Amino acid sequence: MAVEIKVPAVGESITEVTVGEWLKKEGDTVKIDDVLCTLDSDKASFELPAEADGVLHIMAQAGDTLPIGAVICTIDGGGSTGVASPPPAAKAETPAPAPEPQQAAPLMQPVAEPAVVATAAPVTPPSGQSDGSAGGLVEMKVPAVGESITEVTIAAWSKKDGDVVALDEVLCELESDKATFELPAEAAGTLRIVAQAGETLPIGGVIARIEVGQASTSTGAPAPTAQPASPTPQTQNGSDQSGYAANHASPAAAKILDEKGVQATAVQGTGIGGRITKEDAMNVQAPAQQAAPVQTPAPAATAPAKPAAAPAPSAPAAQPGGRGQRREKMTSLRKTIARRLVAVKNETAMLTTFNEVDMKPIMDLRNKYKDKFKEKHGVGLGFMSFFTKAVCVALREFPAVNAMIDGDQMVFNDYCDISIAVSSERGLVVPVIRNAEQMTFQGIEKEIGRLAGLARDNKLTIEQMQGGTFTITNGGIFGSMLSTPIINAPQSAILGMHNIVERAVVQNGEIVVRPIMYVALSYDHRIIDGKESVSFLVRVKQLLEDPTRLLLDV
Repeated sequence: MAVEIKVPAVGESITEVTVGEWLKKEGDTVKIDDVLCTLDSDKASFELPAEADGVLHIMAQAGDTLPIGAVICTIDGGGSTGVASPPPAAKAETPAPAPEPQQAAPLMQPVAEPAVVATAAPVTPPSGQSDGSAGGLVEMKVPAVGESITEVTIAAWSKKDGDVVALDEVLCELESDKATFELPAEAAGTLRIVAQAGETLPIGGVIARIEVGQASTSTGAPAPTAQPASPTPQTQNGSDQSGYAANHASPAAAKILDEKGVQATAVQGTGIGGRITKEDAMNVQAPAQQAAPVQTPAPAATAPAKPAAAPAPSAPAAQPGGRGQRREKMTSLRKTIARRLVAVKNETAMLTTFNEVDMKPIMDLRNKYKDKFKEKHGVGLGFMSFFTKAVCVALREFPAVNAMIDGDQMVFNDYCDISIAVSSERGLVVPVIRNAEQMTFQGIEKEIGRLAGLARDNKLTIEQMQGGTFTITNGGIFGSMLSTPIINAPQSAILGMHNIVERAVVQNGEIVVRPIMYVALSYDHRIIDGKESVSFLVRVKQLLEDPTRLLLDV
């Protein structure tokens, strides 16, 4: 009896997900709780586990977008059917081309000529039936990647035109919204690139074509076929999870390798399938190429090993007194950020009020107890926990600042879910500290550290970034003196922290030097009046300048 595996509900307001990558293949025998594939939703990726033991039958390919509740695959519990499908594939490796189109045709609907080439396909059908139905040519199209996304940008090609690729091998990286995702090969054969890196294509646009007649078409390409020909059949029977992503860098790792000038092929990856992780890239030492960005004559030393065109573009930029220009296409991430920020400015009546905080009491308290605090709780005592506690107290006293607008209604929250802005490799993300009003200083510090670590490793889930009621952002760590932060919709207010600078202030009729931080509160004037916003910020100032108030709740 077949068990239907459906797309689970993954979060509030999420109506669809995109199939990221299949970790199991058509016809594989799976066990309950085995991870079948990854699903992408908004800013997060999560895993889909098997709900039963049996033989997997895939109904949605990588890149397909499915609504919540749609059937993504089925698991046939009948042991006989699961054992019958792999043996024909193994036999097909030597003689019989005919069974493969018959098995693969019902699984790959978009391919037109199932019986054109069946001699090369027997190498790959055991791992995926799409090859058998491919006939002669498989078009790789831009998959649907999310709601309202109409186009994607090709970030980088992992393969070259004319390369022989295996099924599920990563071809290129695509950028869309806030995510960079990989495009796997839907068949085995010779790659023919249609769109180059940097080009923007609409959803459904053709990125590349794969000539499935690998045995016949790849014979004319001596160099590419000599290397992949032997590993391809060996890795398709079960070891391609350990090698199909070899020498392929993750987006963060690729950026680091580009800065160091190191080729991905020269790096030994430790990730899944040999993928190059961020840590691998950071550990790479390339002294000859690291010298290039420091010294201007260094590129000349590397010029003999590379084509002469490599140093040419850097020469005009380095000319003193030059008036050069360069243009770069906006990434999907940058375009999405721009669209959302403009929407907040246009759809809210945003205002900002300012105040200053004397940070000396907090700094004295931290200097006195930070060593004992870390020794007892295993975490440092930072400024963020003081601000979070002060904000929670003030939000209870001014509930409108903790509210939001939903249509023609105002939604007031009796809890404080504080979003903390964290800088990561992908950009600015805002994980949420749940029920911060109930947490201690050490609890807040530990949660901030945990969420910041997940953000740096790009492991934050959609649940960890949605549902906040108020946001705190700290531009002071980058040296900002004053700013007007933009509201994190649908919230109604955001507090901006800035750098601490010693300034001359008047206290008790005397001019004294104090470490001063400017704080800014941006708020939606539609729901928060000026009196409430100013009073809220003054209350935060009082609590920070006299931390004992936080302990005594006064």
